[in-house]
Amino acid sequence: MRFYRPLKPVSAITFDLDDTLYDNGPVIRKAEQHLQQFIHDNFPHAAQLTAADWKAIKRAVISEQPKLASDMGQLRLNTLQVALRNDCKGESALQEAAKACFDCFYHARSELELEPGVVHTLDQLSQRVPMIGITNGNVDVQRIGLAPYFKGFLHASVERPMKPHGHMFEEAACLLGAPAETVLHVGDNLEKDVFGAIAAGMQAAWYAADRPMLLSKEDTRVLPHVELEQLDDLLRLVN
Repeated sequence: MRFYRPLKPVSAITFDLDDTLYDNGPVIRKAEQHLQQFIHDNFPHAAQLTAADWKAIKRAVISEQPKLASDMGQLRLNTLQVALRNDCKGESALQEAAKACFDCFYHARSELELEPGVVHTLDQLSQRVPMIGITNGNVDVQRIGLAPYFKGFLHASVERPMKPHGHMFEEAACLLGAPAETVLHVGDNLEKDVFGAIAAGMQAAWYAADRPMLLSKEDTRVLPHVELEQLDDLLRLVN
């Protein structure tokens, strides 16, 4: 571990999920491949769309409804509705097609297995302090096995702006019933997690499951309170 700021006693923990508790990149890429194959097999017009076309549709959807930028699930569903329009006759058929595509992606997006060491660490921590998951993503926490260790989960949405906005950090501290300065947020992103948590009055631990941790290679506004070498370092911080 490497400390950059004095750390107060920790009474509760919030966790980022993607790229903190598991490497999310390969999972998302596989899910995108499943979705594109499903579209190729079932929707010939949408199958002709290029990657640039999909990006343009997504940008247009966000331009029309800016708040969807904080809701990955609804943004994807709305993007699919636009992309599939030429393949569907009527609004009902379009809604069903978009939902089928979304379900295809979401099922594959949540097809991952937590490392045994992560499970052990979460199990031990959950017996010591209450924990809440805070994520900008939409992974199925029940399916991947996270639910038993957490008091609850907050997913970014139209009503809950994405990190680094303070909304979810403040809501989590309230749900945990703990002063923000005694809550430790653990996350991989030095902007969304570390800066966001510190700006909300929390303490912050930096840990990434998806890449080498080199501060010189990261964009950040502030340093974390502590940099973890491995996730189970947290067991030494929480008595």
